[in-house]
Formats: sequence, C-alpha cells, structure tokens
Amino acid sequence: MNHHLLVPLGVVALTGFLVPWLVVRARWAQQAPRLALAVWAACGALFAAATALVPAQLVLPIESSHRLADMMYALRPPTVGQLLHLDGRERFAFALSLAVLSLPAAAFVHRLARARRVRVRHAGVLRLVGRYDPALRATVLDDDRPAVYCLPGRSRPIVVSSGAVDTLTPAQLAAALAHERAHISGRHHLLVAATEAFTAVFARLPLARHGGAAVPLLLEMAADDRALRRCTRDALATALYALASGRAPRSAFAAGGPSAALRMRRILTPHSAGHPVLRGLLTVGAAGLAITPLIVACCSFPG
Repeated sequence: MNHHLLVPLGVVALTGFLVPWLVVRARWAQQAPRLALAVWAACGALFAAATALVPAQLVLPIESSHRLADMMYALRPPTVGQLLHLDGRERFAFALSLAVLSLPAAAFVHRLARARRVRVRHAGVLRLVGRYDPALRATVLDDDRPAVYCLPGRSRPIVVSSGAVDTLTPAQLAAALAHERAHISGRHHLLVAATEAFTAVFARLPLARHGGAAVPLLLEMAADDRALRRCTRDALATALYALASGRAPRSAFAAGGPSAALRMRRILTPHSAGHPVLRGLLTVGAAGLAITPLIVACCSFPG
C-alpha cells in the first residue's frame, strides 16, 4: 500500500467527519460566527484537495507519489516545466485530481450563474416598479408588508418595502440597512454559492449536511455583528422583530425571515467572551486547519 495515501485519508476523515461534528455542537460557533465560517470554509477547501489527491495516490508508485502532493499543496500553481517533466502515469494521476476538483468547481460556477440570472431579472422588475430613495440609498417598493432585503452582486441594490418605511423607526430602519450592507460588503453570496455547490456534490457527507444548514445562519449572525458597529442592540433586535414575517426573492438576503427569532435572542442575550484557555484552543485549532496543507506536503516526501 502507498503510505502517502494515509495523509489525505486522514485529512478527509478530519475535515469531512470529525470537525463538522464538533463545530455543529459547539456553543462558541454562534458567539463567533466569522470564526465558525472560517472553519467551515477551511474544512471544505481541505476536504476537496485531499479527496482529489486520494485517487491520484492510488495509481502512483511510492517512489513518485510525493511529487503530485507537492504540486497540489504548493502556494502557487505548477509551472509548465513541472508538468512537462511528469511521466505518463503522473500525468494521468494529475488529470484524475483535476477531474475530482472540477466537480465542485463546476457546481460553484453553475450556482453563481443561476443566482445572477435570478438577480438580474428581479433587478429589472425593480427598475420598473420601484423608486430610488437617495436618503436611504435604497429602492423603495410599494408593499404593505414590512421587508428589507438586498440583491448581492454587481449592481447590489437594497430594497425596502413601503410597509417597512411606515413601520420602522429611523433607528430601526438604519439598523436593517446596515445589516444588508454587511451582506454586500462581505460578499456573502459567494460563500452561499460555494456551500450549495459543495452540498450538491457531497450530499451525504456530514460536512455538507451540517455546513449547508449552519453557514446561512452564521452569515446572518455575522451581518448582525457588523451592523451592531453602527446601531444599538435594541434597534437591531426590534427591527428583526418587525421584519420577521418579511420574505425575499431567491438569491437575496433578507433582514428578517425564519431565523429572526433566534438572532433576536442572541443579540439581546449577553454572552461572555469565553475562557482564555478555550479561546487559545480555538486559535490553535484554526491554525492547525490552516497549516494542514504544509503538513501534508512534508509528510508526502519519500523515505
């Protein structure tokens, strides 16, 4: 058996099964949503890279299997010269790795394109039936139901219903708008598309199941935290309460929605920053995920 296969298999087990099981049960994830999102993203990237390396290591001899790992986990893509120096079996292994990586990559591009088409169509409708309010820097749509949402992407419009303008106080409306601008500036639609693509390709994997449910909620919490830099907790929480029944079109981020009650409780319930030892362990764990590619590369050398 090729002993270089053990390292990518270990990474697959760690990122695909163990870490998701731990993170989905951790209390700190909702207290530090950006850190939790970084862990989910790191797990997805490392799992895809390790999965791509497994079939390649199965077809390569022990003597040369480390070369492909070095190329895949390098900080820069392989050069043309490196590719030309590969023998026939190594080129076949490299093609296998690229084929595996192309599955989530193609799904990611497909979901980005589909979401963009939906947003473009909706933006066209908004230009016909909405009116731009320069004071709010948002498009106002005549609808008695209170709703605030954004369409991320190139044009990035924020939409406010007339019901929200009439229902919310100026402070509450400013808090809701800050929440939506946090989604836009954070480019959260890219992480949503990546999560949906990963879930489509690896549907039965615990990383895909748990991450697919956790990431959208964590993105809303991350946007809440960024909005709190510009507004008070009471203003944001009461805005979420008023907008809880609001709905948004597909591929949009809404300030309210089904998660509003949970997010209100999180905003209004103070929580401790965590024990220093716990914070240290989280930092070490995040660093461990970050340096895993270097460990894989080092362990892949022969001998």
